[in-house]
Amino acid sequence: MCGIIGYVGHRTSEVLQRGIKRLTYRGYDSWGFGFKNGNEIEVIKDIGDVENIGKLNINGNSNIGICHTRWATHGGVTKENAHPHTCCENKIAVVHNGIIENYRELKKELIERGHEFRSDTDTEVISHLIEESYKINDNFPEAVKDVVPKLRGCYAFVAVHKDFDGLVGIKNGSPLVVGIGNSNGGQSEYFIASDVIAFLEYTKKVIYLDDGEMAVVKCRCQ
Repeated sequence: MCGIIGYVGHRTSEVLQRGIKRLTYRGYDSWGFGFKNGNEIEVIKDIGDVENIGKLNINGNSNIGICHTRWATHGGVTKENAHPHTCCENKIAVVHNGIIENYRELKKELIERGHEFRSDTDTEVISHLIEESYKINDNFPEAVKDVVPKLRGCYAFVAVHKDFDGLVGIKNGSPLVVGIGNSNGGQSEYFIASDVIAFLEYTKKVIYLDDGEMAVVKCRCQ
């Protein structure tokens, strides 16, 4: 199984590093982080022990981030197959649990339209589909929503865009839960994860999403 946690607030590095370690009980072979860093998406990912994150330069300034523990299904255990997965222009990053059953068909169509893939995963088709939709509809939550009818399977995913100050999550058959909290300074913060255990130490105010529901959590950081 795989694990997801996303965060919007003032302690992104702390929350994601602590949260991802709590999700390792599911089993994993690789892991990764994606941060909205200024006007760019920064991705850090690797295979092996998640404890190795302590040796990396995890961004401490970002207010928005996602991370993931992966257990290989589509594609082998490689750094390229670890999440997050980005679009062609690296403007969008996605972490995903579950299976996109029609990903081969979608991938073939996307390649025919000029998209370039970096992994062997089913997940990467999501980031490219959102990329296409965003070019037509310059609204990130709507662009995410637009790709859902194209996907078949049981899944949950969280996406971030370099120009959107928040996260968007979709659930269909795989768990996804939103947490609402306040940091010690009284500032709003939001969590979105595959399991409440990832952020339970920070808040007990939780919203469980139903299938077909979309969550949009936005940054109010000053």
